[in-house]
Amino acid sequence: MSNQEKALIVQELKATFKLTLLLKACELSRSVFYYQCQALQKPDNYAREKVVIRQIFDEHKGRYGYRRILLALRAFDIWLNHKTVLRLMTALKLKSIVRPKRYQSYKGDIGKGAPHVLQRNFDAQKPNEKWVTDVTEFNVKGQKIYLSPIIDLFNREVVTYRTAKSARLPLVTDMLEEAVEGLKECECPIFHSDQGWQYRNPLTQKILSERGLTQSMSRKGNCLDNAAAESFFAVLKTEMYHQQEFKNADDLINQIDEYIEYYNTKRIKVKLKGLTPVEYRKQALLTA
Repeated sequence: MSNQEKALIVQELKATFKLTLLLKACELSRSVFYYQCQALQKPDNYAREKVVIRQIFDEHKGRYGYRRILLALRAFDIWLNHKTVLRLMTALKLKSIVRPKRYQSYKGDIGKGAPHVLQRNFDAQKPNEKWVTDVTEFNVKGQKIYLSPIIDLFNREVVTYRTAKSARLPLVTDMLEEAVEGLKECECPIFHSDQGWQYRNPLTQKILSERGLTQSMSRKGNCLDNAAAESFFAVLKTEMYHQQEFKNADDLINQIDEYIEYYNTKRIKVKLKGLTPVEYRKQALLTA
């Protein structure tokens, strides 16, 4: 408990109890108490900013750190530097939720691998130029849930995804078929994954080759080669999965659906100049 909070308690109770006893109980010296009383009487120059910061923080369920809050404040015509936002969040005791372990889909050299075409170049100049994918695992009351998304490296948007209660091949192939159906004739993105068995499967590779997509795979045992997909999973698990209780597997699947919609359409990204992935894509298409 801070000295300011202790001083507030003493102020509330001093009409009922002796000041000396209250100060002793709160382990607060008389000089510190009077100093805090004076400080409390001073006008708060950031009163409105604190209210808006808390509002943004609560609306996004603690998922926004000071960088995103800095950008979100601009919608309220509040322009602060990052140090001030961090200081105000610290004063308000607002700390964004922080990050965790991954599902391993590699099961040995089953099927055919692909070269590491992406070469950790996670930047893209236009939508549907480079896609990354992976599978991650959740556990709810002993029931496993698997999530397979495709993420566009242009704006980190989840293009499409599948959830399932088993890690069978359709988790990846159904997702991939839906994704390629949404491509224009001239769009043939690089499709990058780890060396998981789903991506080495002939059916997956047939879907890719028929649509003209270039397959790329991470090198064995090198998770940094697919860091963009890993980063998305870390964000999702930190901001949603590790922050709440789920009744059952179906409840978690519903929450994943809700979070991905939020991630694409409401969660601003610093690297996208304070826009959401969908906003950034639409802006790019307008200016193309």
